[in-house]
Amino acid sequence: MKILLIGEYSRLHNSLKEGLIKNGHEVLLVGSGDGFKNYPVDIDISAKTKKIGALFLITKLIHKLTRFDISKIEVAIRFYLLLPKLKDFDVVQLINENTIKTFISTEIWFLKKIKEQNKKLFLLSCGTDYVSVKYAFDKKIRYSILTPFHSNPKLKKKYKHSILKYISKQNYKLHDFLYKNINGVIASDMDYHIPLENNTAYLGLIPNPINSDKLKFTPMHIKNKITIFHGINTENAFKKGNLFFSEALKNIEKKHPDKVKIITTEDVPYNDYIKSYNECHILLDQVYSFDQGYNALEAMAKGKVVFTGAEKEWLDYYNLKENTVAINALPNTDDITKKLEWLILNPEKLIEISKNARHFIEKEHDFIKIAQRYVSCWEKY
Repeated sequence: MKILLIGEYSRLHNSLKEGLIKNGHEVLLVGSGDGFKNYPVDIDISAKTKKIGALFLITKLIHKLTRFDISKIEVAIRFYLLLPKLKDFDVVQLINENTIKTFISTEIWFLKKIKEQNKKLFLLSCGTDYVSVKYAFDKKIRYSILTPFHSNPKLKKKYKHSILKYISKQNYKLHDFLYKNINGVIASDMDYHIPLENNTAYLGLIPNPINSDKLKFTPMHIKNKITIFHGINTENAFKKGNLFFSEALKNIEKKHPDKVKIITTEDVPYNDYIKSYNECHILLDQVYSFDQGYNALEAMAKGKVVFTGAEKEWLDYYNLKENTVAINALPNTDDITKKLEWLILNPEKLIEISKNARHFIEKEHDFIKIAQRYVSCWEKY
């Protein structure tokens, strides 16, 4: 098959591409690299105005004063010039609803062209989109990335132009267009599977593909202190629940200063991020989730004990018991503190969970097997 992947989040499409190539398919990945994370793509459509000092400052100032994003014009031009190359593919898959990251009306026009000049069009639900945000906004799930907003409406400014924009009238037009034109939508984990369960366009959950060949598993040895890593993306810190981790780490540092070493980073590119947690035993990922995001899965592949989404729904889906593969991080400082302390005082548990985590990734997230599941789905629909 000849496959076009548009957009990239957290390296999902890169790993899928690697699995597809291993299965003998031809793949082209087009995207922006997801900002400062700088994920690799075959063709880069990111705005250079955001990377050149003076132009970036001007763009930022205009956006602050008018909410108009000049960089979207550049992205649109880049994608328009690229369109003649993006044809005659058997399958096109979009990483999410706002894949190209230009103006909504322009994006819809581009997607019409993509639909016309290729055979099949699929959509991934692996990040914020209309369905998952509306589900959370309506409080149909016990907690979510919108929980901080529901608890404190003063956060509306932070949510308005990031998460809440996905349920605006303008973004709904894009969502509606896509659901009328795609062959179907695929969820990458439980956080997107649950809101989509009764949707007629939903084709099912296919777990995130992880290329374990590139992620070396190092058997865990604990000699002196237990190292805890907390990587913060400042733009998303409020929706990841980083505050609970920060508070819990202060508690642990006070109670067990002789037993722990804490490493905290902010806004580092992907390649630097995965290197910076190599020496840790415990990695703090996110709070407001039921399943693991991509960073958590890659850390688990390396044998790290990860605090992340590991809710009952996820345990049931994979037929697992609690605290055997990952630690469920609840939006509760005391709960996180207790779980950290339990591991610090029982280091043998760290070694056990570390081995289980790697085995789980190899069994449920192998990039070659997952790529084949995508192919089967694309062929069927």
